[in-house]
Amino acid sequence: MIAPVVDLAWLQAHPDVVVADVRHYLDGRSGAEAYAHGHLPGAVFVAMDDVLADPPTPERGRHPLPDPQRFAGGLAAVGIGEDSTVVAYDDAGGAMAGRLVWLLRVLGHDAALLDGGLGAYPGELTTVVPQPRPATFAVRDWPDEAFATIDEAADGGVVIDARAAERFRGEIEPIDPKAGHIPGARNFPLDGNLAADGRFLSVPELRARFAGIDDAARVISYCGSGITACHNLIALEYAGLGRARLYPGSWSQYSGTDREVGTGR
Repeated sequence: MIAPVVDLAWLQAHPDVVVADVRHYLDGRSGAEAYAHGHLPGAVFVAMDDVLADPPTPERGRHPLPDPQRFAGGLAAVGIGEDSTVVAYDDAGGAMAGRLVWLLRVLGHDAALLDGGLGAYPGELTTVVPQPRPATFAVRDWPDEAFATIDEAADGGVVIDARAAERFRGEIEPIDPKAGHIPGARNFPLDGNLAADGRFLSVPELRARFAGIDDAARVISYCGSGITACHNLIALEYAGLGRARLYPGSWSQYSGTDREVGTGR
């Protein structure tokens, strides 16, 4: 399997890769419109809400895992098939594209984030939408070992939160029912995985960031709704620490219950 993060030189050396634009915005802007206004040549658009998540419910959270048939059908429709190697990008350091990459990787598919995302591409963007390649993507159940339940996230262990520090501390909560975090969780805001230029830290720097974690198999990652948590999952794997688990419902599910809430550091 390829590394979970690749650079532009790697992408340009592998012209058969399917490039996926996964821009998505929480402020109401349209990722599809951003794609239409300019994207990497040859890139297809993968819609978060249509392909990478089921419709929101109070019981499952804002971005539940997509039904396997929804996921497979959505990818096949844009030309991502069983044998495709996928490199995904966004304009948020991989915060959104990481969801596609991680879901593909847990199913055993070659997929990676483009380091630096849209900003790493020095050429002109295009508005030309490529004709989707004929593709078939098998429907597979999500592997249980890749995910954690709300009970497992609440029971302690090594639980990490990818949200901004002020949301973790409970000082603000712009989206979900309650402010705070899962008690016992540690805060690793996703932007801490990136250098000032928007590219991932080096492997030694990432390992230093996650000091105390020597085996990611013990780790459960969450965020607001199970999207940006994938960035920490990818960073852990890229650092050579192994594969952690995603708590899909994340804070959007947890905060809708009567479970204990932590605040502060």
